[in-house]
Amino acid sequence: MGKCDALIIGGSAGSLDVLLKVLPLLSPALSFPIVIVIHRKHGTDSLLPELLSGRTKLIVKEIDEKEPIIAGRVYIAPSDYHTLIEQDHTFSLDYSEKINYSRPAIDATFQTAAEVYREKLVCLLLSGSNADGVNGLKSVNVWGGIAMIQDPATAQVAYMPEQAALNAKIDYTLRIEDMAEFINLLS
Repeated sequence: MGKCDALIIGGSAGSLDVLLKVLPLLSPALSFPIVIVIHRKHGTDSLLPELLSGRTKLIVKEIDEKEPIIAGRVYIAPSDYHTLIEQDHTFSLDYSEKINYSRPAIDATFQTAAEVYREKLVCLLLSGSNADGVNGLKSVNVWGGIAMIQDPATAQVAYMPEQAALNAKIDYTLRIEDMAEFINLLS
């Protein structure tokens, strides 16, 4: 495996449970940032960064506009904004139309990250009930990054990873119990 410059994890229904199992097992010495884009309803889940922070030795924070992306941190996309990755390795928050009925949309983050990190990008799509993330994984394919999905058999809601498997080139299909070790080896 080549060096990873960024890991983007996208998910919807059922994905929080996966994160709560995987984050505690991640190495505190990761050499890349992790950006998590979960479908969140506006005004709810405001405790998500605190909840995840309590499960890992890594610094976890909600993304701020124009914030520099720093290795070894876990960033959470804020509710009701698309999270875009800029060429200067900062975040941009966008309030444009919902994509796949979602804001933040996983596609928007996967696609912009693919253009910036190219073959050094790893994206993981987790459990969820719509096809958000599928077009983003196609962009990851185009730019030479690594596209991964949660094994649909282990997903609370298998639709999202199943759609990705049907419509994009998937490099790795991971069971929940194998995710942390795989991520740690990317460092």
